[in-house]
Amino acid sequence: MRFADRVQAGRELAAEVSRLQRTEELRDPLVLALPRGGVPVAAEVARALHAPLDVLVARKIGLPGRPEYGVGAIAGEDPPVYDTTALEMLGLTADRLSSTVAHERTEMHRRQDLYRGDRPEPRIEGRTVLVVDDGLATGVTARAALRHLRRQRPARLVLAVPVGSPQAVRDLSREADTVLCPNQPAVFEAVGLWYQNFPQITDAEVTEALHATTAG
Repeated sequence: MRFADRVQAGRELAAEVSRLQRTEELRDPLVLALPRGGVPVAAEVARALHAPLDVLVARKIGLPGRPEYGVGAIAGEDPPVYDTTALEMLGLTADRLSSTVAHERTEMHRRQDLYRGDRPEPRIEGRTVLVVDDGLATGVTARAALRHLRRQRPARLVLAVPVGSPQAVRDLSREADTVLCPNQPAVFEAVGLWYQNFPQITDAEVTEALHATTAG
């Protein structure tokens, strides 16, 4: 199925999360969006759970000259997480991507400062943390985010997306305690193909959504 936009996708995903909440304990839930596209989706999930909303800025590492082709990702100050199969197929090494990593880390810090300002990072330890994005293609960015969060000892780590590639869902089931992905088309190709309206989300839209709630 195709979603009208990210808000509709978020509402349908929120219904899935609410069903999970009715059957299993989601202790002290915190919703973390992967910006920018995950923010409108995550806002609907946070609203349904009456949970705080925040962001986890993770950055994709793209091929030099083809930044849309992700072969890795970074989150926090952690080392890069790479799709080793893709690197081998492309004849790339981590050293050859060092300048790209440095550029993406600078952009990650810029966005963190912009979105968070003086607000402290949310507490992770002992909570149910739901990581939300607008879709999963390769899943490498979500993998970096989940590994970063796992080090902070959440009680439970949930990845929730409206649509994703079946392979990415299977792979990330080894990283998260629960993966919620109600739509897993056999032929996936790209996240944007599953939305009728899929505009770029602006920094202003992200900060506006975050100002509507605070992560305690």
